[in-house]
Amino acid sequence: MDVFLSGLTPALFALAFAVTFLAGAVKGMVGFALPMIMVSGLSSFIAPELALAGLILPTVAANAMQALRYGPREAFAVVKSFKVFLIVGGVMLLLSAQLVSVVPQHVLLLVIGITVSLFTGLQLFGWSPGLSGTSKGVEALFGFVAGSIGGISGIWGPPTVMYLHALDVAKRESLCIQGVIYGLGAVLLMFSHVSSGVLNARTLPFSVAMLVPAMLGIWLGFKFHDRIDQKSFKRLTQIVLFIAGLNLLRRGLMG
Repeated sequence: MDVFLSGLTPALFALAFAVTFLAGAVKGMVGFALPMIMVSGLSSFIAPELALAGLILPTVAANAMQALRYGPREAFAVVKSFKVFLIVGGVMLLLSAQLVSVVPQHVLLLVIGITVSLFTGLQLFGWSPGLSGTSKGVEALFGFVAGSIGGISGIWGPPTVMYLHALDVAKRESLCIQGVIYGLGAVLLMFSHVSSGVLNARTLPFSVAMLVPAMLGIWLGFKFHDRIDQKSFKRLTQIVLFIAGLNLLRRGLMG
């Protein structure tokens, strides 16, 4: 059991379990935010490197559940529809993952926190960007931003959700699209951080242990997701995204 505690006391491990369960539940409801909640919550009481390692396997497993919830055929159709986003984002994730110890993360978090908070704050007050029929250039831009942030911080949800909201994607499609995009990104992140040394013999058992609360949480979140309508889903997503943006700002200001 000690190996799965990864040097944590039982109390801290229980707290990590609770944070991961909450992250899974929120992800099941709105399709994103598991890495965001885990890395911000866990890093408040454990080392950031262990927090980042801890979210890797739960993120892979949760997104596999989400992407395949409506069957492999629909997941494959999503890959074809968003191939530019996936290719550009995947390349940038691989490249930026090697800069974890180089780039000042608080600067990046401030920039993204301001952007996300402003974007979703305006949406909550009724503004809609309306990118229906957007160009491949815009798709590539969002993929570039999401991949770059994801490789450095393990968080690539906000730019992706901003893009999907701008396209006004339906609830069912949004869940599947996010699962595919984040799932492929999570696999790349896993291999990237095996290479970077973040996921190693010391941190891997902790990531394995966090699979349990993550799966329980996402199962509960799916149940809630099925009960809400499109309007409520969009509003809930905007609220979660706005809170996430404020949290990124907080982390950036704390340096």
